Amino acid sequence: MYRHWASLLAWLLLGLVWSLPSHAAEYQPLPPAATPGLAPDEWLLHDAAGNRLILYLPGYHAPAHTYYQWVRFRPRQPFVLSFAAAPGLSIFLDNQLQFTAPTAGRFSLDLAAVVPASQLGRPHLLAVWQPDGYPALSSFGAAVSVSAQPTTPAMVPAAQLPRLQLRLPAGQGTNVLLVFLLVLGLLYGVVRSTYPAGLARILQVNELFGSSTDPQNFLARPAFTWLNMGLVLLFSFSLALLLTALHTDFSSLPLFQQVFDVPESAIVARVFVYTSLILSFVLGKYLLVELLSYIFDLRLLVNLHYREFLRTTLLLGLLLPLVLLLYLGLNARWPGVVGLANGCVLLLLTVTVLRVARTLHHRASLLNLHLFAYLCATEVLPLAVLLKLIVFTYPA
Repeated sequence: MYRHWASLLAWLLLGLVWSLPSHAAEYQPLPPAATPGLAPDEWLLHDAAGNRLILYLPGYHAPAHTYYQWVRFRPRQPFVLSFAAAPGLSIFLDNQLQFTAPTAGRFSLDLAAVVPASQLGRPHLLAVWQPDGYPALSSFGAAVSVSAQPTTPAMVPAAQLPRLQLRLPAGQGTNVLLVFLLVLGLLYGVVRSTYPAGLARILQVNELFGSSTDPQNFLARPAFTWLNMGLVLLFSFSLALLLTALHTDFSSLPLFQQVFDVPESAIVARVFVYTSLILSFVLGKYLLVELLSYIFDLRLLVNLHYREFLRTTLLLGLLLPLVLLLYLGLNARWPGVVGLANGCVLLLLTVTVLRVARTLHHRASLLNLHLFAYLCATEVLPLAVLLKLIVFTYPA
């Protein structure tokens, strides 16, 4: 009897031992726990060369318009994303647009409410995109609460907003632009002391806005003088500084990207590239006027046209350093200064076209179809292109 129970116990133990490996083989690891909140040091950048996401390292990588981060959502727990946004900032989740900031403000959004319940435990790709500047990553945070009350985007008073940069981020190129602005002022001072009489002729505001139809002093002189070329160079330099500060550029053009590979963080290189482009446009305008005047049989108006264009551009260009100084001083406190600076550029371009049309109208009526078509081809069409490139480049 004793041997019978001992044999039975041995067989039970042997069966238990043989059954242990089968249970161990069926063990499955649990899925990783969802990370609560938003990690401030886990933002990612898109590496276009390798077509992959890489870790964003502040101070090493140049600021980008788009940042990414992998997030997870827990069932029955809202994922409230709060952030400060400039106008146009957009939030994407798995490449699907979820929110676009209509105005500057602080917003909150429950991302877990837009995810199907069957996908709450999976990782999702969060993307933050600022088309006309850089997102303020330090303002982003997320709270995971146990309440299931949905949260809708809400604005807070402007007094509670953090300081936002709608173009260059804080400290990004500001010192470089201030140094360039100082150099520009010194160069204008050198021109003023070297050519006092010639500069005084250009500064005749009463002639610019006067109603006299007599030939004016500046329009009777040659256009290509050392003084005029120096002022054209200073004008190109000052406008390039303002466009760099506004982050309004030509880099959206495919031809520009192929010929000029200038990164956004290279402030000095961008200033020089923009200066070269603006200088080429001002000087190349003479060739355009010569060509189209030959086509429309208006060769007698070439010198008058270009001299008026040059005089108005140089006179109004003297205001650009003041606009840049105003922008650099108020950009961190008053976001509306961006629109003011763009308005000054718009005024410069528009007044130049109107003044040229007025001067040509005194020599030949604009009712002449040839003159009207010539003016549209030389002034109106370039104006529309310039406004699209350097003024209306971001949503209001």
